[in-house]
Amino acid sequence: MKPAQRAAAVPRRTNVAPLRANARNVLRSVADIRRYFYRNQRPIFFVGPTNFNLLGLERWCGNFHHVNYIDCFDGADPSVFVPSKRPHAKFASIEDVNNHLMEHPEVAGYLHAFGEKPVVVLLMFDEATERLARHLGVDIWFPPAALRQSLDNKINTVRLGNAAGVASVPNVLARIDSYAELRRSARRLGHDLVVQTAFGDSGHTTFFVSSEADFARHAKEIRGAGEVKVMRRIDCHSAAVEGCVTRHGTIVGPLVTELVGVREATPFRGGWCGNELVADRFGVAVRDRARAMTARLGDKLAQLGYRGYFEVDYLIDTHDANVYLGELNPRITGISPLTNMAAFAHADAPLFLFHMLEFSGVDYELDVGEINDRWGKAESVDDWSHLVLKSTATTSHPIAHAPASGVWRRDPATGRIALQRHATLPHGLQSADEAFFMRISGSGDWIYEGADLGILFARGPWLDDAFALTARGRQWVDGIVGAYGLSTAMPLHSRAQLGMYVK
Repeated sequence: MKPAQRAAAVPRRTNVAPLRANARNVLRSVADIRRYFYRNQRPIFFVGPTNFNLLGLERWCGNFHHVNYIDCFDGADPSVFVPSKRPHAKFASIEDVNNHLMEHPEVAGYLHAFGEKPVVVLLMFDEATERLARHLGVDIWFPPAALRQSLDNKINTVRLGNAAGVASVPNVLARIDSYAELRRSARRLGHDLVVQTAFGDSGHTTFFVSSEADFARHAKEIRGAGEVKVMRRIDCHSAAVEGCVTRHGTIVGPLVTELVGVREATPFRGGWCGNELVADRFGVAVRDRARAMTARLGDKLAQLGYRGYFEVDYLIDTHDANVYLGELNPRITGISPLTNMAAFAHADAPLFLFHMLEFSGVDYELDVGEINDRWGKAESVDDWSHLVLKSTATTSHPIAHAPASGVWRRDPATGRIALQRHATLPHGLQSADEAFFMRISGSGDWIYEGADLGILFARGPWLDDAFALTARGRQWVDGIVGAYGLSTAMPLHSRAQLGMYVK
């Protein structure tokens, strides 16, 4: 076994950008930043399929609202607005959902109902979204879609990482049109290979190829993808870090465990299905190394003109603890709810507040080094996790009744679960025998393979030391899935929406 690489500390950045000479309302501390957003008057809206990604941010930011396609809380969350359903083409992406919302006349009125100069933030958007925003007279507080699209390209990520001194798993970048060409291009990488296309989510465009038969199963996707990334297959665990590029440096969050391919939660091999925010799951050296790599990537993003929120996926080799760059997501992600509700966020501020601060036009001072030092300590993490439940059924059925969003309780003696109280946030969980379920698929929707059922939030980890779902986790999955009542009387119809979450 090779010795682990020496841990590198997250660089301290104490330089403060010059302020305007006549600046009067400069935010000079984290307390000032918290107060500024708590008293915020400018209307800010998160537009997305649900409010999952920025769940609870309205507790930190005044005049913050959610505009969603799905009502997870049956009208009980006053911060959520769901317009009436209108006919639309089949959604092929989250961008399609968001553009549908931005075109809705009820949404247009809602965006201007809370004050002047409204702002929208989105999980995903494209140039069409930007045109709709201009037409509606609202600002998007994110870098341009074209820049985000370029950085979201997995092929560009490899090159960006190389430029920042952040290595990917040994790989080649090439166009692959046949198995013979794959073998020639990847001859130095061995026989067990992983092929990734430039874009894709939750493992849908990651292919494991060890034989010509494996290649044949995925040949259509690989041949039509242009340049792809071909990696040596390694034994690894997945982890991730979120960060925020500011004018004062890159703020770096904690190392978070990725739940990937958990068979009880997703039918997709390699599919993302949740995260654990657990202190030192991988050890201090790996944690510090991944956070230092994230800081370097953030500083490289700043050189390219990017600012604000981003997330990095890492692959941690189980044999030698090497940390490799996996993917770069220039946006908020499925990790964001955990990042923004952990102990360090309550001690300072949620990471997304720093993103909004960067776009607000307000002058502020910030010692990024001090924040990174605090957030890098184990005591700043207070064990949260979530599990995204996708249907593993191979048939399609309409849902007759669905479990409600809220706090559910497990009987430790029997493993049975029951709704304890309706709720719209997970923050009030009291013990390991409670979990917060955020329902996605409800009565009248359809269950099919890969459909998002909902998200389970809990205190403590979902995985055991072998990175398998714990017995407690299996009881929770069985209980929630079992709470769905299906109807078999209706004929199969064409589904109108995809699973709504990407990592």
